[in-house]
Amino acid sequence: MTQLHSRARRRLLQASLGSAALIGLSRKSLAADDKILIGFWPIAAGLPLYVGLERGIFKEAGLQVEGAKFASAQQVAEAMIAGRIQGSGNGTASAALALAELISPNLFKIICSNPSNRSLVLDQILVPKDSPIKTIAELAGKKVACGPGIQNVTLAKIILEKNGINNPTVTELPVGQHVPALAAGQVDAVYTLEPTGTAGRLKGLTRVLEVGVISKYVLGDPDAPWFGGSASVTTAFLKEKPELAKKYIAAYAKAVDWVRKNPDESRTHLDGFTAIDASLVKTVPLPGFTMYNEFKPSDVDHFQKFFDVFSDRKIFSKKVDVKSLLYTG
Repeated sequence: MTQLHSRARRRLLQASLGSAALIGLSRKSLAADDKILIGFWPIAAGLPLYVGLERGIFKEAGLQVEGAKFASAQQVAEAMIAGRIQGSGNGTASAALALAELISPNLFKIICSNPSNRSLVLDQILVPKDSPIKTIAELAGKKVACGPGIQNVTLAKIILEKNGINNPTVTELPVGQHVPALAAGQVDAVYTLEPTGTAGRLKGLTRVLEVGVISKYVLGDPDAPWFGGSASVTTAFLKEKPELAKKYIAAYAKAVDWVRKNPDESRTHLDGFTAIDASLVKTVPLPGFTMYNEFKPSDVDHFQKFFDVFSDRKIFSKKVDVKSLLYTG
């Protein structure tokens, strides 16, 4: 299959599995066969899912896995609640999943999370290439945007507050509009996730103001792992088809291992799943990936500190225990 045909196939697959197409699916229809639908938000952190699909890792495990692209992590979580999909890929906002858990208790288990910081780059503040702004503090009174969903809005506001900006206002924009909005002068800065920063920089439209902003300003340590996105499976899937679910989790772990061992080749799978094309993928930075059985106590502590931010701000109705959400095998 040529690269052009492969790219067209991927985009057709994603279009057919978008949220509109999923509206008519019910839990019963998914249970009619062994097809596994996994929702994803099109950012670089979703790489293990993309690799598992494109390199045949799921197929080799005897699994029928398909990816369903959504416009926001919240939509992924909503589809999990409705029983339309059986899990999320990495990059799905962990706070959005936690909110879904509060709405629908015992909804899912985390099988892998993607830590980032100033070295494992995912989160960043961008400004137009020729912007005179040099620091985040200079964004006071400026128009700032972020990705859709409560996690992005909350974190963007905290970043601004930590830089001395009181009562900041942040506008939600689909991640694919971040670079165009900056280039058109519609906003002065965006809080966004890779590969947006790489795409904007290589097109000569934006520059990075600062990376690793969540670890630095929200967790208080630029080197702390921020587990901002997570891959998960629904507990309904684990209960109704335990052997199939275990096979999927094992295959997902193989995809994670392949990404770790082949980071450069892995990047080629961003094309078609994210906004960045094949000619630009080589320089996209990647976050880390931590499987459920690789979490250290310090990792759990940092993950919990992140969730506690949302509890403290009354966005979560009560404290969410990270340990209770981790898959245990």
